[in-house]
Amino acid sequence: MRDLFDKIYKDKGPLGKWAAHAEGYFVFPKLEGEISNRMKFQGKDVITWSINDYLGLANHPEVRKVDAEAAAQYGSAYPMGARMMSGHTELHEQLQNELAEFVSKESAYLLNFGYQGIMSTIDALVGKDDVIVYDVDTHACIIDGVRLHPGKRFTYMHNDIESLEKNLQRATKMAETTGGGILVISEGVFGMRGEQGRLKEIVALKQKYNFRFLVDDAHGFGTLGKTGAGAGEEQGVQDDIDVYFATFAKSLASTGAFIAGDKEIVDYLKYNLRSQMFAKSLQMQLVVGALKRLDMLRSMPELKNKLWENTNALQSGLKSRGFDIGTTQSCVTPVYLNGSIPEAMALVKDLRENHGIFCSIVVYPVIPKGLILLRLIPTATHTLEDVELTLNAFEAIRERLENGTYKRMSASIMAAMGE
Repeated sequence: MRDLFDKIYKDKGPLGKWAAHAEGYFVFPKLEGEISNRMKFQGKDVITWSINDYLGLANHPEVRKVDAEAAAQYGSAYPMGARMMSGHTELHEQLQNELAEFVSKESAYLLNFGYQGIMSTIDALVGKDDVIVYDVDTHACIIDGVRLHPGKRFTYMHNDIESLEKNLQRATKMAETTGGGILVISEGVFGMRGEQGRLKEIVALKQKYNFRFLVDDAHGFGTLGKTGAGAGEEQGVQDDIDVYFATFAKSLASTGAFIAGDKEIVDYLKYNLRSQMFAKSLQMQLVVGALKRLDMLRSMPELKNKLWENTNALQSGLKSRGFDIGTTQSCVTPVYLNGSIPEAMALVKDLRENHGIFCSIVVYPVIPKGLILLRLIPTATHTLEDVELTLNAFEAIRERLENGTYKRMSASIMAAMGE
């Protein structure tokens, strides 16, 4: 028998092995200053494209005023205890009711965190006899929720309806054997590629197959649809989503999340979501803050309009200059380049140090080897000047990537690692 920690000493993992060279700069970086389109990184001003503050509410003066007043009135502890025991208030109920109305559902229930909440929702919806069918590119929180499932699960190829149908056929046979049901899971917007889930086509399959549909709309809520109610509204199928999930961590620039659906379904989840039943209630200052943010989302369409003005300028500019941004159908703007991890590190350092551009870098194992993904998140606080400066910077770093400059620069990194 070996020591449990042997694997830790011998293999740091595909990302952990870069820690000595990456931590504090490429991973776990420290952005400082007020959350906005421009912040400071290691003392330098940078245009920030890695903050999911889509509507620019994080540092909005009205939001900060309400947050401060709520903190002064309630502190950071109230209410104490879990919702079921001692942590329930009228304002929690009010927020739930307003969220349900906003996303056109009968009922809603607050969750403390998005990641934890979606995992617990999946766990509560399915039992050992049930079958899960989910998009292979879903977020880690969904994958971890599916891992909790003691029954059978199938993945379908990303946004591939033919693959989904084949797996629904497999799932149907399995469910007929076990006597269980089927849960299909997709995202409203896939956070890396920016593609919308094919919700309309998935819903159409309900005419042929008996399944329930769970949608994680973290990136769609607040950004898509006529009112900002998300990808279901955008595609005209909100009524056909059985369980709708969204987080406050993106458009509402806060902490928390919610699920919404028919009252009977939400009531069941309310009494069976272990991560909520046994966790402290969402603090009042966050509840009050979310009510304010939701009100601004409803009453200030100019925020979403400005977000999309910046998004369209950025995406059209990148495409006109020959960059590959995939098939994004949302504000999420991926830029795909070819290169190794060391080249990616040299490229990003150049972007930050010499061009004042801060964006997220995604490499293997999140995407295939040999690819570099630079993910840009436009917000309502960005300006068209920010867009133009970024486009010029991207042209410069592409040239250096293609002429081998970053490959030569990365050789020292590889040598230091003994590779």
